[in-house]
Amino acid sequence: MKPFVLAALLAISAAGTAFAGEQFVDETGFAVSGYDVVAYRGLTQAPVGSAQPEAVPGRADITAEYNGATFAFANEENRATFLADPAHYAPQYDGHCAYGVSKGGKVPGNPNLWRIVDDKLYLNITKNVVGFWEEDIPGNINLAEGNWPSIDLTPASTNPIPDFTSPAPAKN
Repeated sequence: MKPFVLAALLAISAAGTAFAGEQFVDETGFAVSGYDVVAYRGLTQAPVGSAQPEAVPGRADITAEYNGATFAFANEENRATFLADPAHYAPQYDGHCAYGVSKGGKVPGNPNLWRIVDDKLYLNITKNVVGFWEEDIPGNINLAEGNWPSIDLTPASTNPIPDFTSPAPAKN
């Protein structure tokens, strides 16, 4: 009986990931513009209203696949950490702007405009949007969580990130 229950749970969880929406991938060909999503946890967050430290670029030769996208990492240790629990490290809303999702749409997330809230990584699109996001982070997360189920399965944004060029690796 136990093997049957385990097999059923695995099938249900696999089906859940099969229906996940598309990860935002920009012209670099990488999720989060080629930045290391595990490395955010080692950066010191700035107070609300201040610019965050810049994200850590990943390397083209240290990658992992998740949610139909390639994630890059600064080192093998971060890659292994990610692979142990990718959903924990991947940005919320498939890498789309958290404030945009709170308003009901999918727009790109800039990897240098980030914040970790309740152990989850959120990205935003522009510095101006960060200001709106930070006016009420809990309220905006609540709105985004309410909107996400209805927009999750819509195609990922194909728009470029405004005023941003990633020095992270490009796919060969």
